[in-house]
Amino acid sequence: MLVCVTGGTGFVGAHTVAALVREGARVRVLARDPRRVERALTPLGVPADAVETVAGDVTDRSRVEAAVRGTDAVLHAASVYSFDTRRYPELRRTNVLGTELVLDAAVRAGVERIVYVSSVAALYPSADAAVTADSPVGRPREAYMASKAEAEQVARRFQAEGAPVAVTYPPALIGPDDPNLGDQNARLRNELRGLMPMWPLGGFPLGDVRDTARLHARLLLGSGEPTGRHFGPGRYLTTRGYLAEVSAATGRRLPALFLPAVTMLPVGRLVGLVQRVWPWHIPAEYGAVYICSAAAPVAEGESTGGVEPRPLVESIGDTVRWLHGRHLLTNRQAGLAARPLADVGVGPS
Repeated sequence: MLVCVTGGTGFVGAHTVAALVREGARVRVLARDPRRVERALTPLGVPADAVETVAGDVTDRSRVEAAVRGTDAVLHAASVYSFDTRRYPELRRTNVLGTELVLDAAVRAGVERIVYVSSVAALYPSADAAVTADSPVGRPREAYMASKAEAEQVARRFQAEGAPVAVTYPPALIGPDDPNLGDQNARLRNELRGLMPMWPLGGFPLGDVRDTARLHARLLLGSGEPTGRHFGPGRYLTTRGYLAEVSAATGRRLPALFLPAVTMLPVGRLVGLVQRVWPWHIPAEYGAVYICSAAAPVAEGESTGGVEPRPLVESIGDTVRWLHGRHLLTNRQAGLAARPLADVGVGPS
C-alpha cells in the first residue's frame, strides 16, 4: 500500500510515517524542504528506500495533486501548531486552505482512505462537561484554535458529502524524537529549566505521539474505509496534575504558583503583543493559558481506534530522556531521567 503523508517532517507526521513503515506500507511525503525528510525520519529508524518525497507545499494545488496521485491512502497532518503570535499569518493559510486543497485533491483522485488530523482544541470551548465525536465545532477566541476549528468545518463538510474521510483529534502531545521541538515538548523543557513558575488553574488533555501514530496507522491500513471521528489516546490533567506527573518522572520538586486563568489571560495578551517584536520566544503565551481555561475531558467510551494510552509518567520520562540526550536539559534539570533506565527501575517503551 502507498500512503501519502503531508506534514511528514513534523512531530505527528514523522511518527506516523514510522508506524506505517513498520506495518509494511510504502510512504510518499509531501514536504516543502525535501532535505528535512531524512533528518526527521532517520532517528525513528525509517529506511531511506521506504519513503519517496514530493517537493511542495499543501497550499499549492498542483503539488498536492502530484503527491496524492496514484496513492491508496492519504494522511493530512500538515499544520502550523503554535501559540506564538509571530506565526499568526501562517495559521489560516496552512491550516485551513491546506486542508481544503489536500482533502479535495484526495477525493478527486479517487483515494479511498483519507485521514485528516484535526485537534481536540477544535472542539473548545465546549458547553458540555466532556467532548464527544458529535460535539459541535468550537468558537475559540485564540488564533491557532480558531484556525483548527475552521479546518474542522472543512473536514466535516467533506464527511457530510460522503467522502471517505476520517478525522482524528490528538490531545497535546509529548514524546521523544521531535524533529522541530514543538510546542508541548518545549513547554516541558521550559518547566524543567525553571522558566514557568506560574501556571493557570484549569487543565488540558495530554497524550503520547507514538500512541496517536498507532491510531493513524490502524485507520489507514485497517480493513474497510476509515470513517468517523476518533480521539487520540491520552487523558485529561489539571495543571497541578501535570506538574505532579512531571515531578514523578524526574524525581524533582517543582514548586509553582497557580492563578485563576482569567487573571493570567490579560498578561498573556500583553506578552503576545511584545512577542511580535521580541526576537526570542517568551514562554508565557495567551493561547496556552486560554486552552487551560477552555479545555474539557473526552467523554468515556469515545473511539481511540482501539489504542490504549501508555502511562503518562512513562511518556514524560521518555521525553525528558530524549531532551537530555539531545543536550537540551542538564543532568540536574532532567533529574531521574538523566540516569540509566535500569537505575530507576523503568523498562524501555
